[in-house]
Amino acid sequence: MQKTFTFKNGKTIHRLGYGTMQLPGKGIWGPAADAKQAASVITTAIDNGVNFIDTADSYGPFYANLYLRDALQQRPDADVMVATKVGLTRQGPDIWTPVGAPAYLRQQVELNLFSLGLDHLDLLQLHRIDPNYTLEEQIGELAALQQEGKIKQIGLSQVSVAELKAAQKIAPIVSVQNRYNLIDRADEDVLDYAEANGIAFIPWFPLATGKLAQGETLQQIAAKYHAQPAQIALAWLLKRSDVILPIPGTSSVDHEKQNITAQDIDLSQADFDALAQLGK
Repeated sequence: MQKTFTFKNGKTIHRLGYGTMQLPGKGIWGPAADAKQAASVITTAIDNGVNFIDTADSYGPFYANLYLRDALQQRPDADVMVATKVGLTRQGPDIWTPVGAPAYLRQQVELNLFSLGLDHLDLLQLHRIDPNYTLEEQIGELAALQQEGKIKQIGLSQVSVAELKAAQKIAPIVSVQNRYNLIDRADEDVLDYAEANGIAFIPWFPLATGKLAQGETLQQIAAKYHAQPAQIALAWLLKRSDVILPIPGTSSVDHEKQNITAQDIDLSQADFDALAQLGK
């Protein structure tokens, strides 16, 4: 199993990353109960070799970015690749509404730069395609920002193969972030396309927020490796394809350390195949 992935611009990162989505308050709305603790989870990840961190302006909104900014300022020498997203608006807890107006996307890129304390965004992903605007308008605006040096690379989130192909005709696409985990593999075709074309596939909801731990097969295999079910689920993703970059999120330092060790679990082919049956 390959532990690193190299993006098309030559940037190499460890495949197991960290996602900030669980840091804000309930419903991914408002601040964390303890802002210092939220930043500590991120610095723990960085201190343990994680150098790919995924966030979004809509997480909080912006609170996740602020915790990430705090952590990066605490680790100024860390070589961390930051991926963020624009294109979703928030009207309350667990409410998400796509807005792809070019002016709005540009504004959010600027606000991401400001809230993260960065002079460029390593990877900017369109959080959702807004059907009220053409793909050319949405990706075209991101491509313009890329030409201006504010975005280094462009990605997409929750798209079909057809949408991914259409976007590639407008600008180079280096990543796709779709929901995917051990028991939810509806977007297998998108993963296969990404793998065939050297595109990073970033599975969100990689642990199905604890639901995976309930399976008997997963429990048995976890016991065999003296691991937790969540660690086995991550190990399965890492073995599934070398283009998969899992970004498990947590608000706990201990859970983050636990997640990181999943990259050291080498599943046998028989156990990998047995786990693969859970998604069928």
